[in-house]
Amino acid sequence: MTKRIRAKHKIDRRLGENIWGRPKSPLNRRESRPGQHGERRSGKLSDFGQQLKAKQKLKGYYGSISERQFRAAYDEASRLKGSTSELLIGLLERRLDALVYRAKFVPTVFAARQFVSHGHVTVNGKRVTIPSYRLRIGDVIEVTEKAKQLALVLEAIKSAERDVPDYVNADHNKMTAALTRIPALSDVPYPVQMEPNLVVEFYSR
Repeated sequence: MTKRIRAKHKIDRRLGENIWGRPKSPLNRRESRPGQHGERRSGKLSDFGQQLKAKQKLKGYYGSISERQFRAAYDEASRLKGSTSELLIGLLERRLDALVYRAKFVPTVFAARQFVSHGHVTVNGKRVTIPSYRLRIGDVIEVTEKAKQLALVLEAIKSAERDVPDYVNADHNKMTAALTRIPALSDVPYPVQMEPNLVVEFYSR
């Protein structure tokens, strides 16, 4: 088992939810939580506990990005005019690794981060190796020629496990994709319920 697979399973187990909706999640194999104490009834979370879980779930979904990066996204969202929770989702979906994942060029958000870091993606014709790179509406990302034939990419494109959302214009023949608009929370195909409003409450305590 690779380090990335262990990381994904660890996040699922800790949060008690299959946050990516993956068929191979250990939580799919049993009704109770994993571990010898999984059958025990879990106590009701406090308000702080609910807020913390919501933050960890949203942060973990995007490849378990660092606390510094996640807090920076929240701080930026809080400075903008509008709903902070909706703006936070919009900023997270504008990450380069998030768009690579949404376009189905790779199977997981963890793979998307590594894919970008290894230089397999260009933005408007220029190679970008920063997964957190902030995209603008209309920016065109493209898989490099060398990476277009990778088994990882070809298998991800053919996978029926998930669809490309309507705010991403992906062309799997040319291996290009673009963000057509900033999505709202209701537009993002999260497999589990995300509660960015609780994330806002967590940071504004």
